[in-house]
Amino acid sequence: MSRVLLFNLPPEKARRIVLASLRLGLRPMEVRRENFGLTLGALLGDEVPAPAAEAADFTDEMLVMEQLSSPLLDAMRAEGAAVALKAVVTEHNRSWTAAQLCRELRLEHAAMQTQLKRPVHKHKKRK
Repeated sequence: MSRVLLFNLPPEKARRIVLASLRLGLRPMEVRRENFGLTLGALLGDEVPAPAAEAADFTDEMLVMEQLSSPLLDAMRAEGAAVALKAVVTEHNRSWTAAQLCRELRLEHAAMQTQLKRPVHKHKKRK
């Protein structure tokens, strides 16, 4: 059963996402603040937890899927429970802490928002 890690979600939003996850056969796991310094692999139970090398705290809402679940993302939108920072666990980020992933997602999200706000220039046809 594929797992979904939930970080810093308000209770009602967490409840909606947990219910949607369970309906889709996913296993939601709300991650407690004291575990934000663990790697994604450790949070998923795939590796032995190592002590955090740095303070690991953030307040951003974040959702991390063990495997991509488009139906879950669709259900979250339908439930009015969107989360801006989302990721899928990969071989590359599995060794990152939740705090490291959050920092990276913030940068990516800001870059995407900047791109979306840029005006689109239409090119005139040359004669």
